[in-house]
Amino acid sequence: MNNEAMLSGLTILDMSQGIAGPYCGLLLGQQGARIIKIEPPTGDWSRQMGRSTNGHTAISIAYNAGKESVVLDTRTPAGREALIALAQRADVIIQNFRPGVAAGMGVDYDELSKINPKLVYVSITGYGAQGPMAKLPALDTTVQAFSGLMHTNRDAAGHPRRIGFFLVDLTTGIYAAQNAVAALYRSALTGKGRHVHVSMLQTATALQSYVLLDDAMFPDAESAVFNAPTGIYETADGKIYVSMLNDPMFGRLSNALGFNDWMQDETLQHSSGRIKRAAELNARVAQAIKQNTSVYWSELLTRHDILFGVLNHPRELLGHPQAQSIGLFQELMQPDVAKLPWPVMPGQEPSQLPPANSPALGAHTERVLKEFGIR
Repeated sequence: MNNEAMLSGLTILDMSQGIAGPYCGLLLGQQGARIIKIEPPTGDWSRQMGRSTNGHTAISIAYNAGKESVVLDTRTPAGREALIALAQRADVIIQNFRPGVAAGMGVDYDELSKINPKLVYVSITGYGAQGPMAKLPALDTTVQAFSGLMHTNRDAAGHPRRIGFFLVDLTTGIYAAQNAVAALYRSALTGKGRHVHVSMLQTATALQSYVLLDDAMFPDAESAVFNAPTGIYETADGKIYVSMLNDPMFGRLSNALGFNDWMQDETLQHSSGRIKRAAELNARVAQAIKQNTSVYWSELLTRHDILFGVLNHPRELLGHPQAQSIGLFQELMQPDVAKLPWPVMPGQEPSQLPPANSPALGAHTERVLKEFGIR
């Protein structure tokens, strides 16, 4: 078995800050690429996102592990010249400046591709490269609001809610990394690079494809549940989520709960009929499930092949037998912070590429600039 990292030998210049761009770089780095991260003298602003320890936050560690930090003050001529010199020798560049900023610094795709025709250049924006909102600042939360994701994530009372982590940022990083690898493949075949552009608005919209299709197909009806009964139910000692996949599973659930009347009711044998009575069905399931423990329901639902998940805190994954059996985590030794749990990159074996720590601000400036003959 060949465990050589798939992107070994590539150099990525990560000029981005925050989450989406840095996560794109992290993914490429986790597949073996060398990631040189350019930071301003004040550092990537993710270093100030949340609680910090010795110049690191959970966010800055999570999305910059294994990178080399080079500090450049691009407000000065010397800083801009150094940035251009680094960019000219990169295989991939990642940037998430607002439209027009990279061109003003002389590191846009049009300029750099003249010198490096094979360059893959990844631009990440909030709302796109053009249009009336192109130059507006954007965050995960503002795009969640504008794109309708908060509406899609309404609570039981119909109130819009923010999705509780940076879903748009992270998925944008995944889309950007996938596009970058596809462009690298094309560049290897043709010798020609490509300017890849991914916006957070594109991502938030793509995530809602079935919601938008359902709305177009049934424009006079508000979005509905897609099967019933389904949802979060209180057990005697916790919570459990039960999901109804199809009609046969509904029959198995009816049997497991002893609801003979459900099995004999023709109107409930198809999801279209159950959706109309979702509130009634959910209330009855809730009444039954609160009578016993989460362990009891886990065993019963497993025996009847019904989809469910016990609600856990994320930290409970660390010691779970399933997580341990598949090597879900590695240890990340982060100097001046702690030994931290590191989720293994999906698609990789734990032994393929052990995680490296997230760099201190500017830790590699002198060495990298000397290597590239800049100072």
